[in-house]
Amino acid sequence: MADRTRIQDPKRVRGGRRAALLAVACALMAAGCSDGGTKAAHRSPGASAPAPPAKAARSLLPGMPPLLDEHDLYAADRPGKLAPQVKNFPSRVYVPNTGSDTVSVIDPKTYKVIETIPVGVQPQHVVPSWDMKTLWVNNNRGHDLTPIDPATGRSGRAVDVHDPYNLYFTPNGKYAVVMASMDKELVFRDPKTMEVRKTVPVTCAGVNHADFSADGKYFIVSCEFSAELLKVDTEKMKVVGQQKLPFRGAMPQDVKISPDGRTWYVADMMADGMWVLDGDKFEQPRLMPTGKGAHGLYVSRDSKTMYISNRGEGSVSLLDFKSGKLVDKWHIPGGGSPDMGGVSADGKVLWLSGRYNSEVYAMDTRTGKTLAKIPVGEGPHGLAVYPQPGRYSLGHTGIFR
Repeated sequence: MADRTRIQDPKRVRGGRRAALLAVACALMAAGCSDGGTKAAHRSPGASAPAPPAKAARSLLPGMPPLLDEHDLYAADRPGKLAPQVKNFPSRVYVPNTGSDTVSVIDPKTYKVIETIPVGVQPQHVVPSWDMKTLWVNNNRGHDLTPIDPATGRSGRAVDVHDPYNLYFTPNGKYAVVMASMDKELVFRDPKTMEVRKTVPVTCAGVNHADFSADGKYFIVSCEFSAELLKVDTEKMKVVGQQKLPFRGAMPQDVKISPDGRTWYVADMMADGMWVLDGDKFEQPRLMPTGKGAHGLYVSRDSKTMYISNRGEGSVSLLDFKSGKLVDKWHIPGGGSPDMGGVSADGKVLWLSGRYNSEVYAMDTRTGKTLAKIPVGEGPHGLAVYPQPGRYSLGHTGIFR
């Protein structure tokens, strides 16, 4: 190697030492230091680059709890992850019997009905409140809601609410939204007293099911009797989009958004499948066949799978969210009419009402095996498995985030 030793200017040597010492000090302090405050910061060769600026948080509906994971809307719904206010509630399955005007209460450990609660006329769904402390029984033709205390299982005094076919809650907990199907209205109410805050008339027939966007700023509603979908601005409480489904005789039912918030699914009992669409663009959807009488949509506890109940053929189809494809189908032995329901807190059992068989089905989510057929009242419909994991409820039979 050539000899590079040469005589150096003392001032340059001292300046070089000062620069070297400064670089060492900066590395030890892991802070950005500049050369005399004029240029880029010094870093030791092995030091990692500064972290990039944090991504701006998604703009949410005012008052809505922040997302736990922007890539998974159901991140709060992991097995056994019960909120403090519900963790001591007894595990039960509440089944509204539309033809018997009762709610059957099932103990999921024994698969037996342990109580029958008289309620109003034609109960359609059992709906957890936004704060998850109350279960509301939607007595559609009785024009009232029966509250049930899930801590004790006792029912309270009914609250007058006209035409409550179904019930939802805005993500910020500010309003309850009543799906007044026969009245052709979306009625925004106080979530506790149920006093009317705003009535929104609609031009479609049979508003019945809904789900909210990732940011909570809009929700999509299915109109069963006119084969239409609505897009509603949550804060303005205003219909901002409406479209007719491209299928003669379509009857859209349950609505569910994908974990990543990009794709919407709408079950259709006459089209025998699900409509798949981009909710932001709200363009014409495409049909994915699943089975006869597609009706209810439920997300697995790991956010990987969606269960689709095919009421007309006694089966449940499984959609893989990642691939967007159907990957399995479970058949109920002896047939049945699987309708609405929910997933157990531990994620191991899918519970569905047998609408036309006066029974409830418990299905193993790992194998698809039917674990039990439980006799209940006449016309069991929107049953609620309770409690379930999550921070707050968006309504229906239990949409938790």
